[in-house]
This record gives sequence, structure tokens and C-alpha cells, in this order.
Amino acid sequence: MKNFDVVIIGGGINGCGLLRDLALNGVSALLIDKGDFSSQTSQASSKMLHGGIRYLENFDFGLVQEALEEKNLWLKLTPHLCFEREFYLPLYKYSKYLPWMLGTGLMLYDFLSHFQNRPHGMLGVEETLKTLPSIDPKGLRGAGKYYDGVVDDAKLSLECLYDALLEPQVEALSYHEVLSTTQTSDGYEVTFQNTRAPQKETVRAKYIVFTTGPFTDDLLPKLGIPWTPQLVPSKGIHLWLKPGSIEVKGSVVLTTKDNRVVFVIPQRDAILVGTTETKVDQEIFDIKATTEDVDYLLNVLQQYFPNAPLDHSSIISTFAGVRPLAREEGPANSLGKVSRHHKIYRPTSHSYVMIGGKYTTFRKMTQELAQEIVPRLGLRYKPNLTLNPLRQHSLMPTFGEKPELSVEMVKKIIETERVTTFEDLIKRRLSLLEDPHGLKEVMGIPVKEILALF
Repeated sequence: MKNFDVVIIGGGINGCGLLRDLALNGVSALLIDKGDFSSQTSQASSKMLHGGIRYLENFDFGLVQEALEEKNLWLKLTPHLCFEREFYLPLYKYSKYLPWMLGTGLMLYDFLSHFQNRPHGMLGVEETLKTLPSIDPKGLRGAGKYYDGVVDDAKLSLECLYDALLEPQVEALSYHEVLSTTQTSDGYEVTFQNTRAPQKETVRAKYIVFTTGPFTDDLLPKLGIPWTPQLVPSKGIHLWLKPGSIEVKGSVVLTTKDNRVVFVIPQRDAILVGTTETKVDQEIFDIKATTEDVDYLLNVLQQYFPNAPLDHSSIISTFAGVRPLAREEGPANSLGKVSRHHKIYRPTSHSYVMIGGKYTTFRKMTQELAQEIVPRLGLRYKPNLTLNPLRQHSLMPTFGEKPELSVEMVKKIIETERVTTFEDLIKRRLSLLEDPHGLKEVMGIPVKEILALF
């Protein structure tokens, strides 16, 4: 039976980030995920590294400042995975913000970034229409402009994983489901099964950590961990639209009439639109967008871009995820108002649970937990190790010029980037937007030649 200092259950951005932090500090650790790494919530974000400008109205200045600091850190550490771009926030006569209010908020946003953001600006009506030619001109008063980051969320998780696995005392298993956890005098025994073959294995760990996001409330009681439900699950869906569906020269932030925020972000030779904030009423593993979800976003777009040729034929694909928002004391007015702060629990002396938080602040969140665990293992925690660049990059970059794909390159990706299924390859290693089940070829290679490699 193998022994580890820590077993981490859940291979999203928090699980991969924590594994990296522990690995760099000399901790032996095993990461286990039921599916592919970063295949659930951590690949279903709005693909942004951002401070969360809408949280300013909640006076959540500490969270915004921390997120802006982290955003600007990752822009420097991983320029191959993310880049800064402009965002426009159009103002109308019916908008709840007056121009001076928006200008003040954008100035505060830059201040909280320690002026590391590119400086904001305010646009008049004419300049706004030149930049956003498809925007509805009726009642338009101008727009605010500010800067945030665009990121390949799945690849950032994966490259944190690859970096961790360069340390010899660390292992990771995808497509393995944890079946039971048994508390011992000095830790836990964790039993898990390969979901693709009837193989069970048990390992010992001094500590187990759950970074299972929206699955936490259901999973922990099944594994015998003392737990009271702590989540307010919120479903968010996104659309990938064909290029040219909307004529814009930058990203746009839309405030809907029901007080939601929808982003329109041109990237990857497509346009990303999202997200929604709705209660979860369906199975959340591999959750899908419903027709109602899609129609909601299309209706928002048609209101703001009435002359754009938008309909269901404009959609390349859709995706959905569930945010694991942490429950707060007292009633929450809406899902959009629920705090994005994270929480760490210790249900037993040898277990930890992390929930909530923002994708952008994952490094700070996992660092808080790592700096508690590492000293308990008799090691000295070194907080600056996670400030180093990631050492193993994906073979196929998401942004910029891409190398020509070959069968040999696909084989190398499968061997070095923890690929188990065809979908893993298409969605998260090649970062393609199309539904993998309907493809006849992949970047010029017949699908049957690629499938033969698995």
C-alpha cells in the first residue's frame, strides 16, 4: 500500500494549484479526479482573469484588489496562456450608473490594481459606435473602457498539474473515483476505482483535502466525512459564436434588465458570450446548457445588438458549469450577490475542505491551505515558490500562431499531457471549440487516425 503525506480529491484549478504548491514544498501528494483534470467547473468559466469589477458595488474591495494582483501576476508568468485586452461597458439613459459614477468606479479599479492595469477611459457616443458598430444606438450615452485578462482556464489548470508532476514525490490519477475514506490513528486510508476498468486501490495519507467544488455537499456524506451542506450552487452557461456574428472591436460588458452581467469576448477566432446565474435543477456532473439557457443569452444579445444576424445557426458550441459559491449567514438577494470569497473547513483532524472563491485567486486560496498543512508535516513552508513560471507548457498553444498538427504531435500530446480520451484531447489539449463527437477531422487529420492512437 502506497503512502502519501496528502491525498487531494478533485482535479480542477484548486486541486491542481494545491498539488503544485505542496509539490514545490517537498510534500508527497496524490491527486485524484473522477474525470479528466479541469473537465468540470474549471473549464466552464468566462475565460477571464479579472478583479471582478461588479463586486465594487458590494464594497468588496479586498477581494477585487487581491484578484487584480493575481490577474497581473499570471499575465506575467503565463503570457502563452493569457493576455490583457480592453473591455467596454456601454451606458444608456436607463442604465443604473451615471457616467461620472462609472468613471469613478473604473478609477477605483485601476487604483486597486496598484495602477498595474492599463489606464481606463470614458468614450462619448460617437467613439462608442465606432468601436462597437453593432451596439444599439437608441438612448446610448457612451461607454467606459477598462482592461482585464483573457485566459485558457483549462490549460492553466493543466499546466499547474504538469509543473507539480515534475517533482518525483507527486502523482495524479484522472478517471478514478474515490469509493471510501477510512480514518486511522494518524490519517486516512483512501480507496478508489478506475472508472474505465474494475481496478481498485487503497493508499494511506496523513491528510486528505477535498477540492471538489460543486460536488462537495453530495460527496462528503457518502464518504463518511462529517459535513453540513455549505454551498449555494449557481449554474452558468456560455456560447461560442461564429466570428462576425457581432461586429465589435473589443470585449463588451452588458448589464441585463434583470441585473445580471453578460460578457461578449472575441477570442480564438470566435466570440464567447456568457454567463448566466441560475439555480441548479439537474445533474451537475458534465452539466449541459439547456434550450432555455441558450435562448436567454441570445435574447440579451438581440436586445443590445438588434441589427446583428444572430440566431441558433450562429452558435458553434455551448458549455455549462456550476459555481460552488459558499453559503453565507442570512438570506442572499440573488446568486449574483453571493460572496466570491472562499472558505476552508477542517471537519476532522486529518481532513480539509475548500469551497467558494474565484478562479483568478486560486493561487492565494490554495496557498492559505498549503501554509497550514506543510508545517504540520514537519517541513518549512516557502511562500514564494509558486511565484516561479510554470516549467512545462502545452504543446499546442491556445492563442497566437499554432504549429501544424501531425499524428506524431498528437501522439506526443497523449503521452506527455495526461490524455485519456478523445474528448480530453479536443477540448482541453487542443482547445478546439467544436463538439468532438461530430468531427470528421481535426486540424487536417482524419479522426480515425487520431482514434487509432488511443
